[in-house]
Amino acid sequence: MSAPPTTPRGPRRFGWPKRVFSQVLLMQLAIITGVTVLVTGLFLAPLSAQLDDQAMRRALAIAQSTAAQPQIAASLLSTEPRPDGAVQAAAERIRLSTGAEYVVIMDRHGVRWSHTDSSRIGDVVSTDPSTALAGRSVMEIDSGTLGRSARGKVPLLDESERVVGAVSVGIAYDSVRARLLAAIPGLLAYAGGALAVGALAAYLISRRLQRQTHDLAFSDISALLTEREAMLHSIREGVVAIDRTGRIRLLNDEAQRLLGLGPGAAGRQLDEALGEGRTTDVLAGRVAGDDLVTVRGNRVLLANRMPTDDGGAVATLRDRTELEHLGRELDSTHGLIDALRAQDHEHANRLHTLLGLLELEMHDEAVEFVTEVVGVHRATAEQVTEKVHDPLLASLLVGKATVAAERGVALRMAPGTLLPDRLVDPRGLVTVLGNLVDNALDAASGSDAARIEVELRAEDRTVVLRVRDSGPGVPPGDHESIFTEGWSTKELPAHGKRGLGLPLVRRLAERQGGSVSVSGSPGGGAVFTVVLPEALGEPDRLGAPSRPATSGDLP
Repeated sequence: MSAPPTTPRGPRRFGWPKRVFSQVLLMQLAIITGVTVLVTGLFLAPLSAQLDDQAMRRALAIAQSTAAQPQIAASLLSTEPRPDGAVQAAAERIRLSTGAEYVVIMDRHGVRWSHTDSSRIGDVVSTDPSTALAGRSVMEIDSGTLGRSARGKVPLLDESERVVGAVSVGIAYDSVRARLLAAIPGLLAYAGGALAVGALAAYLISRRLQRQTHDLAFSDISALLTEREAMLHSIREGVVAIDRTGRIRLLNDEAQRLLGLGPGAAGRQLDEALGEGRTTDVLAGRVAGDDLVTVRGNRVLLANRMPTDDGGAVATLRDRTELEHLGRELDSTHGLIDALRAQDHEHANRLHTLLGLLELEMHDEAVEFVTEVVGVHRATAEQVTEKVHDPLLASLLVGKATVAAERGVALRMAPGTLLPDRLVDPRGLVTVLGNLVDNALDAASGSDAARIEVELRAEDRTVVLRVRDSGPGVPPGDHESIFTEGWSTKELPAHGKRGLGLPLVRRLAERQGGSVSVSGSPGGGAVFTVVLPEALGEPDRLGAPSRPATSGDLP
């Protein structure tokens, strides 16, 4: 059986690595190598010039010390230029003692009186001596009969300071180059050491970066950031990221909507952006726990906070406003079902009583019994509608009165109750009144002579709502705490959290510029007072005046 054909492969290409560690390491090594080479070159360039300058100055110093010997000028004036002359002997002695390449002494005509090659004594010098013979010193790099050298020339003066010649001293340029070449290995050693230290530092930095980026490629990091942005702004949960100082680093679109913040909140301190309150305390971690309930505006939020390794935290927010409304509606429905069940039982008893009266042919008693039963319920509705002209509030109070009666609590309208039908936000007042009556009903149930008194009255365009109960009351130290989210003395209901009704009441009141407070009642129990300014519309000038209020107990 023949083997499948194989595809020929070309030479393997080594492309640019993908990992952050490799890319950063290579880039840092390239930068360090380039900087080291550049610094070495920049150091070598002036080094050569410095060595040249040192050689020329040394040649000039030797020439000056030679010209300063008076016997040389005297011999130049009193003898002839010859290889065994006094000038040649003195010049050679100086050359050998200083290590100069040559020491040439010339007269005013440029004729050599000394030279390393004695056969050139008596000849004219190969370079222009006019500057030195004019009385000025010269430093230069030049080429002469002995090759390229660093040269110093000075005038030669007699005892009367008259120029009688010149002294030219040369330092072999090869010695300058040798010094430069001798300095290069040491310089390269330093450069190599710096390069090695830089490479080690680059490796350590790259390893740290590798751990922090989990050895991902730059493309992977970019893709993760893009995916994170898409995910954060598409999920239906609010996400808030906070750093260790309490500054908001990130919040997605849903968090902006739930918290009522704009995109500009990112970068601000949490306390500054949200203000004081339970929501700020929950997000900042000052309140610990899971599924913490908080109220922001008219929204009920469920918050969870997870600390991060850098000292910050990420908090998630879920909107459970609708769920809370459904839960309360469920509680109300359960209460209504219980009331209807009790009423059904009571209605059956009444029907049995009526049937017995009819079977006993007690017709007058049966008519009186039916009239009494119907009159009680009619009186209940009439008493409410006489005092509360808004149909939503009146319906609420009639329903609550029925539930209260089945729980053994008397719900009574206060004598001063009178509310016209021109509420600006009747639904908001229904929520406020419903929560207060529910709390009062829970507090009053089981007490002696259990009762609730509701007062609704208008003062110009302000509505004052007051609910009294015969319960145990609220301790003075808890008058503010009861309006905090999550605070409650009741057992947990079936649908979830307690402690949201009164905070919602305060939020609704404050949203309309009003206030809510609690105090004790002289006869025991608690009194909740809500003041809502501008809660009534302008009165109808053509309408009839309201009827006077009368008191009455609701069964």
